[in-house]
Amino acid sequence: MNAVSTIQRDAASQPQAATPFFSVDDIHSYYGESYIVQGVSFDIAHGEILALLGRNGAGKSSTLRTIARLDSPMLHRGEIWLDGQPLHKLKAFEAARAGVQLVPEDRRIIQGLTVEENLTLAQVSPGMGWDLDRIYGHFPRLAERRRQEGTTLSGGEQQMLAIARALARDLKLLLLDEPYEGLAPVIVQEIETILHEIKELGITTIIVEQNAVAALKLADRAVILDTGEVAFSGTAREVLDNAELRHEYLAI
Repeated sequence: MNAVSTIQRDAASQPQAATPFFSVDDIHSYYGESYIVQGVSFDIAHGEILALLGRNGAGKSSTLRTIARLDSPMLHRGEIWLDGQPLHKLKAFEAARAGVQLVPEDRRIIQGLTVEENLTLAQVSPGMGWDLDRIYGHFPRLAERRRQEGTTLSGGEQQMLAIARALARDLKLLLLDEPYEGLAPVIVQEIETILHEIKELGITTIIVEQNAVAALKLADRAVILDTGEVAFSGTAREVLDNAELRHEYLAI
């Protein structure tokens, strides 16, 4: 047997690394001429929750928006893969149909529609997710307010509606941008309970959150960004146990 055949045989016998369920590979994004995301790479296994952390302006929300394929920021180069599908080749509506659901910081509740109408409208898109009975089972407060206009809900209730709306769609990857922002501590606890239920259901999730400790307690893994680059990638427990790391990059 010649040397080439031996190399080919040995290579074929080596175990192949599993392809991650979701990955970003060296993504670079711009807002206009501002270079925001500067070569970010990470991957997530199916069912994992990843906390994407960093100081204000580190590029966290821009990374989420790049993953969701929104027009701003613009992806300059790099690849984004979800369950074998190249998201970097898709437009925002195509990425949503592929299972990427972003819950934005401003929630984007549709004015003039009731809670139930917001949820029903979300189910119009191909590949319907949770039905209303399942949603109301996990969000009893929304069930109580199903006939109320969505924009008249409290901030915490609007956050619940925004998360429920994402679950009403075909969902493979949930992106949460500042889910605790501006909420009273008692409401934060309610949202945390909902997110722990989502974790138990095995929904792959990326959470961006200034309340880093809360996000880390929920997450399996963590990526810390610093001026658009990855400063740390590891387990959430490593960050919780490393006071020096938290102080340097998260100011906590």
